[in-house]
Amino acid sequence: MEKGMLYIVPTPVGNMEDMTFRAIRVLKEASLILAEDTRTSGNLLKHFEIKNAMQSHHKFNEHQTVDGLVKRIEAGETVALISDAGTPGISDPGFLLVRECVRAGIEVQTLPGATAFVPALVSSGLPCDKFCFEGFLPQKKGRQTAIKALAEETRTMIFYESPYRVVKTLTQFAEVFGPERQASVSREISKVHEETVHGTLVELISHFTTIEPRGEIVICVAGKIK
Repeated sequence: MEKGMLYIVPTPVGNMEDMTFRAIRVLKEASLILAEDTRTSGNLLKHFEIKNAMQSHHKFNEHQTVDGLVKRIEAGETVALISDAGTPGISDPGFLLVRECVRAGIEVQTLPGATAFVPALVSSGLPCDKFCFEGFLPQKKGRQTAIKALAEETRTMIFYESPYRVVKTLTQFAEVFGPERQASVSREISKVHEETVHGTLVELISHFTTIEPRGEIVICVAGKIK
């Protein structure tokens, strides 16, 4: 019996037109679609008239379900994994299932597609030939340690952040990296109110203290100049 395959399928971070033709085809052909939130993904699948079986797969249940999913793929099923938005595995569930499929000798194909940090990085005006993606910082324990560990980083640094913590995070960055470090804050990537604000950390703190940040946030910070 031939093994099935695992597809990692990016979904739009904002505009539905960012969905690729290939992603739609793969989801329509899959035996099973694994979704981070079946309600959110249900709207996406309905929009593209995809009616395949769907199962919940998120950080709270992936350890309990991964073995069964690997067995189903080994038995010949084609499974597609999607997250609420963007590319699974990038600050979203996906790594565990991919790792176990690779260990089992199952082919994993990741489709190119939407992710929030690449447009934010390119739009930042900061060097993007070398960069480090840090994702979400720890909310409490280990947060300051994580930021201080980047004090000597020379590459452009990329962070995801909640709009409720943007000013706090920028302030912490200013304390460690210096208030004059260049940075950018992008919000609502690929959505109607998409915006990127550029400036020094102190300028960005002033801006977002005056204007409340809303939506999904990506912060890019210039690396230390040698």
